[in-house]
Amino acid sequence: MSSGFDQPRLVVKKVLAKQQSEGDGARVRRSIGRHELKNIDPFLMLDEFEVSPPAGFPDHPHRGFETVTYMLEGAFTHQDFSGHKGTIGTGDVQWMTAGRGIVHSEMPAGEGTQKGLQLWINLASKDKMIEPNYQELLSRDIPSAESDGVQVKVIAGEAMGVKSPVYTRTPTMYLDFTLQPATEYHQRVPQSWNAFIYVIEGEGSFGTENSRTPATAHHCLVLGPGEGVSVWNSASSGQPLRFVLLGGQPIREPVVQCGPFVMNTEAEIEQTFQDYHLFKNGFEKARQWKSHSISGSRKRM
Repeated sequence: MSSGFDQPRLVVKKVLAKQQSEGDGARVRRSIGRHELKNIDPFLMLDEFEVSPPAGFPDHPHRGFETVTYMLEGAFTHQDFSGHKGTIGTGDVQWMTAGRGIVHSEMPAGEGTQKGLQLWINLASKDKMIEPNYQELLSRDIPSAESDGVQVKVIAGEAMGVKSPVYTRTPTMYLDFTLQPATEYHQRVPQSWNAFIYVIEGEGSFGTENSRTPATAHHCLVLGPGEGVSVWNSASSGQPLRFVLLGGQPIREPVVQCGPFVMNTEAEIEQTFQDYHLFKNGFEKARQWKSHSISGSRKRM
């Protein structure tokens, strides 16, 4: 089967996600956001997490970007200083716009290991100080399609004729594909966008028939320019290939990041730290708030 792309996207960088400590006793596999792959405009970070109680991510702040949490197995409970609280389970998505400021917690909602992906998406300077917002999508409400051994869940964007209802302030594509053995698929990505793939399970080949890059679970593949990407799961693999394909319109603005704060200048970062520690300019509610998911004193930066 021909991809039909005059300019197919090739894999230009391959990075294996490495485990590191985060939060309170939690371990994550980070691919984007390490020195080998600092960011892929507009994407700032991608973590694959496997967390068991009592570990988790207790009260912590954000400003200047969005977090997208996609549960692969189990459930997480989140709550913030504006009174928003809820639990997302397997296949559910929380798309949080931190904007001018949020303090929230993300903790396992059940026994055993809870697994998922968390993606950080940058906001343009004009959007960094907007009011915080949440979009939550249950698994049953995420559009999906299936054809010839290929399944896709369309978290954001469009694939196989179905489109997600999620509004992305920074234009974004977020697709969860599963390919059965002896299957290939070709997905278009807007030519002006940056894109990457993260392999969740199995092994496959990515690129073109003449230039295929093999990859197994926990690998992040940065895609070069072009119209779209081709993927193969060989008959010999004997197992499904599951991966997410992410694409986003680059913002092309300076990125100054210090931990959970992402702005455009050092001065804005300094102001953010002042705002957080003095409970002002978006962090007023942090003065008295503490989540109910942890005991003891509140953790601050």
